[in-house]
Amino acid sequence: MTLIPSPDKVVRELDELKLVGYRVLCSGDDYLAEIPKASLRLNERLSEIKHVVNSSEQIGAFVVESETECMDGYWVCVEVKVFEDIPAGMVTLTVPSQRYASFRHKGSNFEIVQSYNELHRWIEDNNFNRLKNKWHLEKFYKWGNAEKLDVELLDTIE
Repeated sequence: MTLIPSPDKVVRELDELKLVGYRVLCSGDDYLAEIPKASLRLNERLSEIKHVVNSSEQIGAFVVESETECMDGYWVCVEVKVFEDIPAGMVTLTVPSQRYASFRHKGSNFEIVQSYNELHRWIEDNNFNRLKNKWHLEKFYKWGNAEKLDVELLDTIE
């Protein structure tokens, strides 16, 4: 397969990820408000989580078309090496090794839809198959200000 050249979009394979954090479950319109709240809460309690891989990154995980209720929602997490003594009120999630189409979004939370649209067009143009029933990731490098996000969008592909 020949990829359509794009300096800002790549295919990445990630190993299994062990995540600890909060599951956000609410109506669709409320996610834009509830996810940042969970992110701040996670940041405030970061010192309680053991074996954190990188304390300056948060990872969001979600399934586009979940087949079960247990996969509904959005997980706001940090990656850990191993699960140990999970803090009260937090959850664990293991994301298997997967292949992703990746695109870095820098800007407002409200503009992220355009970045996803651009990534999805690139996926389609390159004849990749999106796996909507698998875990998709958002790796946040900067998240404190909803107007100035720096996030890698990782859309699961075959």
